[in-house]
Amino acid sequence: MTSTVPALGTRTAEGSALQAVLLDMDGTLVDTEGFWWDVEVEIFAGLGHTLDDSWRHVVVGGPMTRSAGFLIEATGADISFAELSVLLNDGFEDRIDRALPLMPGAARLLAELSAHEIPTALVSASHRRIIDRVLAMLGPQHFALSIAGDEVERTKPYPDPYLLAAAGLGADPVRCAVVEDTATGVAAAEAAGCQVVAVPSIAPIAPGARRTIVTSLEEVDLPFLHGLMATDRWRTR
Repeated sequence: MTSTVPALGTRTAEGSALQAVLLDMDGTLVDTEGFWWDVEVEIFAGLGHTLDDSWRHVVVGGPMTRSAGFLIEATGADISFAELSVLLNDGFEDRIDRALPLMPGAARLLAELSAHEIPTALVSASHRRIIDRVLAMLGPQHFALSIAGDEVERTKPYPDPYLLAAAGLGADPVRCAVVEDTATGVAAAEAAGCQVVAVPSIAPIAPGARRTIVTSLEEVDLPFLHGLMATDRWRTR
């Protein structure tokens, strides 16, 4: 099983400006952003509260501390964060045990990165118990390491998870390509100095200097990722 322990001796893409690929999980590789919202709606309904659909854009892509904290405050529900986090993780695990739909192009991209021995990390705001469950289904052999939201002091939108992943792979963050689906994740990757491919899932993502926006992972392959580094953009933070 992968972990946050740096992978010693990990091979980098010598001769290319691209040294590593860092991938978000929910909404990027697996079509699960809606699962989290469905679980939140169900739990708060059981507590006697109806969630406003506009809040979905507030909680998407963020750490559980932010999303759960926001929903508790917004609804005034009589539940602690610790209690809610257990219910959220339990409900999410139940859903992915029943079905774990991949995003279009995800399986092909992972296979391509593995075939060309591109150092790859999974970087998620989800908790370790969730990441390990998803990794078992995605294929842990595709990832040299993984970073969980409950294993870093500051998770997305802070750069810490991506800086830790790059260090674990022995890569310069500036020469890492990150694939993300939310503005929160994009902000974290850009703050780390990475080049970003944004594949918006639920909420739109505005254009930016260090990001390339696509509509699907079907548009992302290894030549595309190398192309991100083909200009002088990667040389300056």
